[in-house]
Amino acid sequence: MIEVPDRSIRICADRGGTFCDVHASYPDPGNPNERKDIIVKLLSQDTANYGDAPTEGIRRVLEIVTRETIPRGSVLDTSKIDYIRLSTTVATNALLERKGHRHALLITKGFKDLLLIGNQSRPRIFDLNIRRPNPLYSEVVEVDERVTLVGYTSDPKAEDNAIKWNDDGSSIQRGYRGPGWDGEGDAEGPGDIVRGISGEAVRILKRPNLDLVRHDLQRLYDAGYRSLAIVLVHSYTFPEHEIQIGKLAREVGFTQVSESSQLLPMIKMVPRGVSSTADAYLTPILREYLDGFFHGFDAKLKDGRIKSPRVEFMGSDGGLLDLNNFSGLKSILSGPAGGVVGYALTSWDADRKYPIIGLDVGGTSTDVSRFDGRYEVVYETTTAGVTIQSPQLDINTVAAGGGSCLTFRNGLFLAGPESAGAQPGPACYRKGGPLAVTDANLLLGRLIPDYFPKIFGKSEKEPLDSNASRVAFEQVAKVINDSHEMNLGLDDIVYGFIKVANETMCRPIRALTEARGYSTGKHVLASFGGAGGQHACEIASLLGIKTILIHRYSSILSAYGLALADRAFELQEPSSTFYSVQTRQYLIARLDKLTGDVKAELGRQGFEGDRVRVERMLNMRFEGTDTALMVLPNQNDGDGTEDFEAAFKRVYKAEFGFLLDTKSIIVDDVKVRGIGKTFDHLGESVYSEVDRLETKPVTCDRADSAYSVYFDKIGRVDDTPVFLLDNLGVGDEITGPAMIIDNTQTIVVVPGARAVLTTKHLYITLGE
Repeated sequence: MIEVPDRSIRICADRGGTFCDVHASYPDPGNPNERKDIIVKLLSQDTANYGDAPTEGIRRVLEIVTRETIPRGSVLDTSKIDYIRLSTTVATNALLERKGHRHALLITKGFKDLLLIGNQSRPRIFDLNIRRPNPLYSEVVEVDERVTLVGYTSDPKAEDNAIKWNDDGSSIQRGYRGPGWDGEGDAEGPGDIVRGISGEAVRILKRPNLDLVRHDLQRLYDAGYRSLAIVLVHSYTFPEHEIQIGKLAREVGFTQVSESSQLLPMIKMVPRGVSSTADAYLTPILREYLDGFFHGFDAKLKDGRIKSPRVEFMGSDGGLLDLNNFSGLKSILSGPAGGVVGYALTSWDADRKYPIIGLDVGGTSTDVSRFDGRYEVVYETTTAGVTIQSPQLDINTVAAGGGSCLTFRNGLFLAGPESAGAQPGPACYRKGGPLAVTDANLLLGRLIPDYFPKIFGKSEKEPLDSNASRVAFEQVAKVINDSHEMNLGLDDIVYGFIKVANETMCRPIRALTEARGYSTGKHVLASFGGAGGQHACEIASLLGIKTILIHRYSSILSAYGLALADRAFELQEPSSTFYSVQTRQYLIARLDKLTGDVKAELGRQGFEGDRVRVERMLNMRFEGTDTALMVLPNQNDGDGTEDFEAAFKRVYKAEFGFLLDTKSIIVDDVKVRGIGKTFDHLGESVYSEVDRLETKPVTCDRADSAYSVYFDKIGRVDDTPVFLLDNLGVGDEITGPAMIIDNTQTIVVVPGARAVLTTKHLYITLGE
């Protein structure tokens, strides 16, 4: 047993679709100022051996650090743990597989079918048999309440006709005087008038009868519902009715109440409503999983006190959240977000500013993103046919990964979208699985069983089964050759499938770059994920990219990214204000108030002073358009003031190619995002290190072995050298064809490519 200081072990676990990756660090017993790293990789699902993969991974970490045997299934002592950070695909999978929690929807009377009708978009307009995804909710209850806005923003004289409020905004100085005014009162008709959060005047036509609402809620509760989504008209600016009903629902006994005004108070009732139903659908599933996770540890882990280990979760926007702020809606991209943070913080150079494409080739899918100094965030996304309004990193996912099934149908080679997953896995996993991309890489020599983790079979100690892959491919090859009356070799057929998979992975990269006006070839490719190293060189070549970065921990970069991630907290409020010299001070005052609230919350979480960075944003659009852009201000050189108008026009011009100079600018939302910094500095950039390194060519006699590997255009190279990453030193240069392997990844260096080992990366440049 080794004496380990209390609260010294830091653990990050990423539970993906196929593998669960764990990165941990602890003080080096010989040098307490340095930390040693531990990497654990295990199957996400292996019910014969363990119930929960992250808990099992953490158990193995504690065994390694303490050198004590900890039986499986025992409650784990957390006294030695500083923090546990998790990213999980539980909510994502529940949404994709439609296995969320049964819940009911409460909506304003007359809007019962609103979310079913949706926005009437028809993404597959020529399909003769339209299959619309079913709504997430199981039952709808209409609430007899109604509010409306006074006047309308597209009125040419909206500012002149609008209600004039007293300075404190609590009473009316002069009523509405625009089209539709009833000539008597302060608006178009009777009803109490209040000022909404956005500044708009709200007329209350009918308040809800809470006794009737309670009766409806009780009926739902008695029918077995425990989760509820509440979506009322204009609640983004007037949330009072939703809050009243939400309070009632909790009194009745509902354990999950998702009020649309509290989740994200943004205009547009359809995406706000669908987001609320998604939260009510997914959060109970996430809570059930987390309760099961906490059940494997002692009580200290969940109590959240200062002296207890912290548990943090990766949110869809790339920031860490505590247990109280984590929800189903915020966890949809929890898994891939960790990888984006990992490559962004380890690959970006603030001086050179090379834009980076992140390529995360996992077991089930490939996630692609772009980083150019800031995380690219989108506020409305569609996942599995569900349009969700919530801040998420702009990640494009395509169903092509190491576990993607390979089939030959209708004369076409296909890679995906079906996946072998972890259970049963590809054919070579010894569980009777289908043919997959991993099998193709195995037969082409790009995976070597002797170096691959021996975690397969009933004993969890057997290597990959290349014979099973060969038998399956020979059957497919026979079908292909018979149908084409040709005689393609097995290698040609297997590599044909790899080419299809590579092209599938290139598609979302082009959508993020060329489709948005960026030159793909001017980017750096940061490749990670368990299967990334086998495809990186060929994908870069297809895209015209010359530089590839592969981090030392690239196969577990989503877990490593958790260790680098910052704590995030943000607040957002609706606005309905024209941007002008007169309104600028009002908007700045609202931002100042939100800034104070955000800093106070981060202070409660332990981040203060220079460890807190704040981003202030306005969601702006031209009058008469419905596309708003969330904008960070330009800083004026002279006085340091925030110039939102210039920033909006710059971003709008870049996005759409033109400006509507004759139109006024409307601010739809004000938002402040606070970031609690985990690290002050991550050290020298990889590009600076490469510039100063004296490289040393590595000869084949330093190879650990030689292996027969198939390469495009030149075929088999029987004596391809295989180098062990751990045996290479900083500055070592390897020229392809070659293979570089460590415990968790295999990197294929194609002929003509040059790979230089730096402190933290493999820096690969492709030949002409």
